[in-house]
Amino acid sequence: MTRVVLSIGSNLGDRLEHLRGVVRALGPRLIAVSSVYSTPPWGGVPQQDYLNAVLVARDPELEPSDWLRLGQDLERAADRVREVRWGARTLDVDIVWAAQSRGAGETVCRSADPTLTLPHPQAHNRAFVLTPWAEVEPWATLEVVAGAPRPIRELLTELSADEVRGVRRTELSLGWEPANRGWEPVNRGWEPMR
Repeated sequence: MTRVVLSIGSNLGDRLEHLRGVVRALGPRLIAVSSVYSTPPWGGVPQQDYLNAVLVARDPELEPSDWLRLGQDLERAADRVREVRWGARTLDVDIVWAAQSRGAGETVCRSADPTLTLPHPQAHNRAFVLTPWAEVEPWATLEVVAGAPRPIRELLTELSADEVRGVRRTELSLGWEPANRGWEPVNRGWEPMR
């Protein structure tokens, strides 16, 4: 079984509907869905602001490469075109982090494959990823460049104040409500029931 953290974003067309399409497609695989955030574009290409969110999902049948294919299928369904790096897009689905179940715990997936680098090599630099992720998994950690895992909330404090302020929570909804899937709230967030 793998559990993944996905960053989703859109700044072309019906941005909210593109994000909702991902939520509908993942359906029962979803564990957590962040609020929707409005964020400035990242990477220096002039374009309109994005809507972004983070999703946490799990599936006993999917490996990280399967999640990548699923994300690419969802991007194609939204007519994603890859013309300019960091350019405008109808939908972007990035795998930020993945772990495989090992007994009672999890083992973080690591990959240096250029097709799927895990953990995402730029996640620690992006407030539009860390802010919504911290909302749904405030205890989460991220390994930065083969170092020790660091709390994502700590990584947020190292970003520029302007970058963090630019990530603004909206009143928009992705239309997802958690169902009882064997998870319950505990003192540090959502954890498997014992």
